[in-house]
Amino acid sequence: FLSSADFFCFEKMRSLILLAALVPAFAFQNPTTKPALRTELFASSIDRRDVLTAALVGAVSTSLAQPAIADDGKVIEFTINNLSDGSDGIVQIKLRPEWAPKGVARFEELTEDNFWKGCRFFRVLPGFVSQFGVTGDPKQQLKWKSQSITDDPVMVSNDRGTVVFATSGKNTRTTQLFINTNKSGNGFLDKQGFSPIGQVIKGMDVVDKFYADYGEGAPSGKGPNQGLIQLKGNAYLEADFPKLSFISGAKVL
Repeated sequence: FLSSADFFCFEKMRSLILLAALVPAFAFQNPTTKPALRTELFASSIDRRDVLTAALVGAVSTSLAQPAIADDGKVIEFTINNLSDGSDGIVQIKLRPEWAPKGVARFEELTEDNFWKGCRFFRVLPGFVSQFGVTGDPKQQLKWKSQSITDDPVMVSNDRGTVVFATSGKNTRTTQLFINTNKSGNGFLDKQGFSPIGQVIKGMDVVDKFYADYGEGAPSGKGPNQGLIQLKGNAYLEADFPKLSFISGAKVL
């Protein structure tokens, strides 16, 4: 039999699990409790890309076992400007094709297209995620809008530092991604189909300094409206959200 203390802990955990099941992910192409403009969708879209409700961060963790890591993935280095302390920094991402070959291939395609230069980290929620992947050039963004890729199975957990495509449902990944920043990981995203494609191997201290004071994006918060980012690009962000951290350069090492 359970003691009264054990029973209380059990009931509390059960409540958290039920809450996680009832409250959808908050995202731009992520199921969300409120309509959110998303990365590749316009103002009328509800999607899973904003990635999920920050209130659930750390509530439920269903970590997957980490498979043996191969060393055949490329390393992409981002130069980041406009950090919260006014400095610049370097972030290196190791791609893991053995985790998510389709997602890795798309990331490499975007890198070859010079997609990342000027990209803002438009949704930075400390202890949860830092989201990016809408280019500053609306014409370039439009080119990729309809080029969704099919899903990769989730092979590893959404641990801190993993890089993951945002989605708006089955087979909807295009260009938006996020970096998991929760120190305990966001394991509850695993069962929602968020498949890591790589991990930050250098510069998580830089990621932690991405400018975050704008908060959640519109319409749920006062941060950037993803639909307007897609329509107007960096002209909109530079005018209304000038402090956002951004990628000034990307290269394959």
